[in-house]
Amino acid sequence: MPRWAVWTAAYPLGLIALVFAGAWVWWQPEPKARGTEVNALWARHQWVGEPHGDAEYRAFGNLLKENRITDVFFHAGPFEADGTVPASKYRNARRLIGAMREHAPGVRAQAYLGQIRVVDGEGVIDLDDPAVRERVLKTDAAFLDLGFDGIHYDFEPIYPDDDAFLTLMADTRELTRSRGRLLSVALEQPTLADALQPVYRMLVPRTGAVHYPPRPTEDFLRAVADRADQVAIMTYDVALPTRSLTGWHFARHTRATLELIGDRTTVFMGVPTYRPLMEWAEDLPVALRGVRRGVGQLERPPKRPYGVGVYADWTTRPDEWARYRTIWPPPATGGPGG
Repeated sequence: MPRWAVWTAAYPLGLIALVFAGAWVWWQPEPKARGTEVNALWARHQWVGEPHGDAEYRAFGNLLKENRITDVFFHAGPFEADGTVPASKYRNARRLIGAMREHAPGVRAQAYLGQIRVVDGEGVIDLDDPAVRERVLKTDAAFLDLGFDGIHYDFEPIYPDDDAFLTLMADTRELTRSRGRLLSVALEQPTLADALQPVYRMLVPRTGAVHYPPRPTEDFLRAVADRADQVAIMTYDVALPTRSLTGWHFARHTRATLELIGDRTTVFMGVPTYRPLMEWAEDLPVALRGVRRGVGQLERPPKRPYGVGVYADWTTRPDEWARYRTIWPPPATGGPGG
């Protein structure tokens, strides 16, 4: 093999080795930052859709209190294409709210609602249609009438030029504020470089097996934050091959997000307990350590509360909750914030 070919192959391999080595060295020191008292949990649909016994509600309430969860996003949808949710899907919601008041007082129960957003003719719900958005608001109002403390949106995909979504957020915020309730939203992790968005739009479609990721730009994330009481960043599904690189991912997004919108709204950094593609590199301890590293890199704490969002209650084992308690919450307890 010619010498130039050897050097051509060796150069990128050397750069890759340096990246892996640098990430490993950066990952070794134990984070000094502790966790917070404001944390969220995504919860399965069965809580609103099926009846449960008092012992189940009491056990769930104890879990929330023990792990200092302040907000629970109870899956209550999804929306139908017309913006409604059949009442049969949440027939147990009122009893759930009563049980939460009894067994987990102070923990905010939010109705977790979403759907596949129509993009370029593909999807389920067309948020560009004002009539659909109006029915979504009426559905939201029905859940607030049941006693939910807020509405939690998870529409996907949401691209950073989605004016209809911002309009829905503004209208929903008006509704929730008029009722003294919360509006929260789940979004994909932000872009790594906003400048690449025009290139993506020109070269890569938004639909199909290969499409560019629907991630918020800085301007779009600020616009969403100005319309929401809480923003949950779905930081998981990292697909990086080592624990140190995955930890860097969580640290980077934690610092960037809190610096960008931490003074505007409550932020929850999503952490996984399900089994991702590269489960040897991405798990709850890695995610929490990465979030703590990101918090530790801040020049000052955000003005608004912040914490993590655990995804999800139906995938979190008792040993993972035990690990969570040793890694994340601060030594002293406090009341819910937001």
